[in-house]
Amino acid sequence: LFYPHPYKSQCSHQFYLLIFSNLIFSVVGLVTLALGLWGLAEKESLAQEKIGHIGTDPMLLFITLGLMLSLLCLSGCVGAVRENECLLQAFSAGLLVLVSAQVLAAIVLYTLQGQIEGYVRSVMLTAISRYQDDLDFRFIVDEIQTGLQCCGADTYQDWEINIYFNCSAPGVQACGVPASCCIDPLENGTVWNSQCGLDTRLLNEFSAQSVVFLGGCLGGAARWIERHAGVIGTVEVVFLGVQVLSTCIAMRQLDNIQMYATGAIHQAAKKSRKVVFFPFFNFFFPSFILI
Repeated sequence: LFYPHPYKSQCSHQFYLLIFSNLIFSVVGLVTLALGLWGLAEKESLAQEKIGHIGTDPMLLFITLGLMLSLLCLSGCVGAVRENECLLQAFSAGLLVLVSAQVLAAIVLYTLQGQIEGYVRSVMLTAISRYQDDLDFRFIVDEIQTGLQCCGADTYQDWEINIYFNCSAPGVQACGVPASCCIDPLENGTVWNSQCGLDTRLLNEFSAQSVVFLGGCLGGAARWIERHAGVIGTVEVVFLGVQVLSTCIAMRQLDNIQMYATGAIHQAAKKSRKVVFFPFFNFFFPSFILI
């Protein structure tokens, strides 16, 4: 005779909720991993002549985070399917660390806004000054300026601190800005025009504003966050809620597994006593005992 598994019959809804939440984390992890791989491919960091310096590439941070999230989801899914206490404990601990890190980051961002803004400005100015000499800084600055439609940290004149774009520089880039500052960096809509920002800082602001973005990226980032504050807050609250819910479900699953295991041990002990009490029937009529 077949009897349904009492643990699974009582907790199937918890099982499916845990699997669903793991799917959400899997998507986030894979997107983060894809972002890191895209960054490496975009900068050609996997080329043979650059592969020796890949250990210091900042895109590895996204790849590592994506892999960690994927492994965390895998431990949760396998632990739920196989009812493995060790994997579920690892999943719960990982989620607790993740939730704690997000709460701590939110507190730090809220309490140290001024200091963080100053730090970001300092990093941005450092990236501008090393734009031509560091491929990682160049990639990050170009992506920020293109995405936020901005130029420099506070203003397009910040490029004066770069030795190649400085107005006293001997090269053709003197008094210019990178092509990522241009309003229309594509020539004929297809080819990247690397010279569109040349001599733009020699123009007055009225003339320059038709060629390049004049506003800095710090202000652009602040405006972008302000415009999307509702969406960002909603996504973060939902994501945090799913993590807390998943942690609770995983811990509940652990409790149920332990309770079922304890009950099974007691039931096995009872059956063993019954078998010992009726050795004759157990030997000649095993089906009687099973029934």
